Amino acid sequence: MKIKIQVVIESDCGAPQITQEVAQIERGSLQPENLGLSLTEAKTLLQNTQRTLVEQQVAEYEKQHLSCLHCEKKLLHKDKRTSVYRTLFGKLHLRSNKLFHCTCIEQQSRSFNPLANLLTERTSPELLYLESKFASLMSYGLSVKLLQELLPLEGQINATTVRNHLHAVATRLESELGEEKGAYIEGCPRDWEELPRPDLPIVVGMDGGYVRSYDKQSKSKSNFEVMVGKCIKADGTSKRFSFAYCYDTKPQRRIFEVLKSLGMQMNQQVTFLSDGDEKIRDLLSCLNPNAEYLLDWFHITMRITVMNQVAKGLTKRDPETSKYILKDLTSVKWYLWHGNVFKALELIEELLDNTFTLADHEKKPCLEAKKLYNMMEEFHTYISNNGAYIPNYGERWRCGEVISTGFTESAVNQVISKRFVKKQQMRWTPKGAHLLLQVRTLVLNEELRSKFQQWYSGLTLDSKQNQQMPHAT
Repeated sequence: MKIKIQVVIESDCGAPQITQEVAQIERGSLQPENLGLSLTEAKTLLQNTQRTLVEQQVAEYEKQHLSCLHCEKKLLHKDKRTSVYRTLFGKLHLRSNKLFHCTCIEQQSRSFNPLANLLTERTSPELLYLESKFASLMSYGLSVKLLQELLPLEGQINATTVRNHLHAVATRLESELGEEKGAYIEGCPRDWEELPRPDLPIVVGMDGGYVRSYDKQSKSKSNFEVMVGKCIKADGTSKRFSFAYCYDTKPQRRIFEVLKSLGMQMNQQVTFLSDGDEKIRDLLSCLNPNAEYLLDWFHITMRITVMNQVAKGLTKRDPETSKYILKDLTSVKWYLWHGNVFKALELIEELLDNTFTLADHEKKPCLEAKKLYNMMEEFHTYISNNGAYIPNYGERWRCGEVISTGFTESAVNQVISKRFVKKQQMRWTPKGAHLLLQVRTLVLNEELRSKFQQWYSGLTLDSKQNQQMPHAT
């Protein structure tokens, strides 16, 4: 059995139909492996169909520009040029005319190329979209292999090309971000009273993670910090944001725009949760007049849990002292849970005295006690510095309010760990990591598709592509 597939082109200007064969398929007796089209046949069919379509499109477009748009005088031909245009179904080498400008209107140049002026970019928007989407979810090399496996792109793209295209998309996103300001609180209390009744509070959690750094000059193997945040509305709608702290010049503007996209009003309450890092708290300041800044309960209880484990190690050395330390640590946790910072600090100071005596014993100094003393001293400083941001966690928890940044920890895992850290041996420059993060958060927020359709009004993307997004590594 032989099957011929032809394309019939009907022109709008009344020209004769053009029939062109794009594929010929042969089949023998039916077998499971030859039922329907194979992937190779589908690639060839798509590639040939596109080539036929593009040739006709370019020919018609050039006919429309053979005459001057003002006086309709036929333009003089200068020469032919070949330009490369990359699409989902292969690389196109487009031959187009270069024409002289008409003398009826003064022009900056003597000649022009209509097709080159139209195709200012050399990659189709849909290919750019898929490259950016997959490269944000998995490594550049795996993205290339996936695209080459499914599309007729063998040998036409490489990891460097995909990376450069993703950086170009991220740079365009960065250019659309407004300038950084000292404060983002707009209006005055009188204006805020006239605003509609706000929704329930928006909860914002922020935390940091570290990415392996690569310096081209010194090839140092240090790390740099990446900030990750997640904003959650009362109805469950959430958005992530991220940036390289040492590279980004507009971090507050970035956070403000995310909050604004979630419908934040100046009369709406916003709860900011963090691990107590001052630089994070500075980034979150001056974004909303009704904001409250809280210390995350998870980071408090995590420190107490570690100290409990160390205190249990003192049981063999001094069971009685270990018992009292464990009891006092439980009391410290209880005081902090109820927001009683004063009593918690008093008890921590007593624990420091008892632990110091055990650690500095003249005859038998205890290494475990010394370790516990250092941890308690650091914990005392931590609570003292963040005492103003410790609420009554128990009361908030009973009212169903957020007290911990567990949702932020999951965001850090999604944004950083699955792409930059776990099972990844790559090292990153701050710029490269920052640009990748902008596209990755847009993909995780399911906003990349709408952003491309905003840039290219005629672009049609399948809305199902963003459903059930795989968080690939």
